[in-house]
Formats: sequence, C-alpha cells, structure tokens
Amino acid sequence: MGKSAPDFHIEHLSKTYRMGEVLVNALQDVSFDLHAGELVVILGASGSGKSTLLNIIGGLDTATSGTVSYGDLSLTSALDKTLTMFRRQHIGFVFQFYNLIPSLTALENVQLVTDIAEKPMPADEALKLVGLGERLHHFPAQLSGGEQQRIAIARAIAKRPDILLCDEPTGALDFTTGKTVLEALDQIHHELKTTTVIITHNAAIAEMADRVIHMSSGGILEITENATRKPPSELVW
Repeated sequence: MGKSAPDFHIEHLSKTYRMGEVLVNALQDVSFDLHAGELVVILGASGSGKSTLLNIIGGLDTATSGTVSYGDLSLTSALDKTLTMFRRQHIGFVFQFYNLIPSLTALENVQLVTDIAEKPMPADEALKLVGLGERLHHFPAQLSGGEQQRIAIARAIAKRPDILLCDEPTGALDFTTGKTVLEALDQIHHELKTTTVIITHNAAIAEMADRVIHMSSGGILEITENATRKPPSELVW
C-alpha cells in the first residue's frame, strides 16, 4: 500500500446546511488522505457526518469550505459536468438499500452499468465475483436481501471503478447475511485492488479495515490503523 501519492487529499473540509433559521454543521474541519488499494472504514453514530463525507468524496455533494482533490482533479472547484464524468469513470457506489430495478434480472441490472462504462467487465463475471453466478436470470423478488445487495455490489464493480464507496452496506441485513456481504466486499478488494471505503455505525466491521476513521459530531476523533485485518468471517457483533 503506497503512501507517496494519495488517491484523495481532503483538507479542512466543512459542510453547513441551512434548515429554516438553523445552521447545521454536518462536517467540521475534516482532513485526511485515502491511498490507492487500502480498505478504510469510517465509523460513527448516526448524524456524525459519515454519509455527508462519503457523498462529497464521491462527487454527489459539494463542500461549504475546504478542498477535496482526486489526483490532479480538484473536486472542490469542478463543474457539474466534470463531477458527473468523475463519478462515471472512477467511482462505484453501494448504498444501504439496493436500488435494483424489479422488472430486470440480476444480469440485466448489472448490464445497466456495463452498457455505459468505458472498460467494463462482463456483467456475468461481476456477478460470479460476488458468488451469484447461478442467479444471473433471477429477478430481485426471487432473491434474498443479501443476494440483492450482492447484485448491487456487482453493479458497482462492473465498470472497474478506482474507488468503491459503501454507505452502510449491511445496515438493512441480519448478522449472517451482513457477513456474507462483507465477505464479498473483502474478496473484491483483494482481487481487484479497488480502494474501498465502508461507512458504518458497527464497530465490529472496523476490524476488517487497514485504517479506521472515527467520526463524531461532524469531525474526526482519531484515525487508527489495524496491525492485522480480521477476515469478515471472524467478525462478531
């Protein structure tokens, strides 16, 4: 894991929302780097700023102040068209809810991305990577929650993103199913060397990361490194 040239450089990032007469500080003076090929967990309670931070890193939202850069690209000053291209070419998203199209099969849901990506992997290959090679022609309603989430992961990785951003990917799943999804993410990280960020409120999941960014009230409490990453199969919560 090289430390010389970070994928992302985030410096003094703040985000303020106005809700009626009230200003809400969603992020306050957040600074850190993300390095190529690492798996990072952003850990914090609901309302700690995790999702806001992930959305800014992924180009879905913009900061009130501070800077975010990806290589030589400044996301802070980028126009909407540039951010759209950045998301399309570099970012894969996995959300808590699967956002699958119910009238399309697993294969067809993934092909929605491969049809517009520059250098996609075949949709069936992406589904095999997450252990769904036998479920290509099943519709979402015929699949469990964990299988649907793994389709969403296959869809995210099929365009070969540089960064995979996962927002509470196990939040809607039970313990056993959640571990299966984490195993799929860990395998993809291992095989594709994709820089992976998982945000969660579940402290146990932090044990599978290279680094853990602990957040509270919109700021970073501390950043810790795991001397040894624990495989998802050994996680307990």
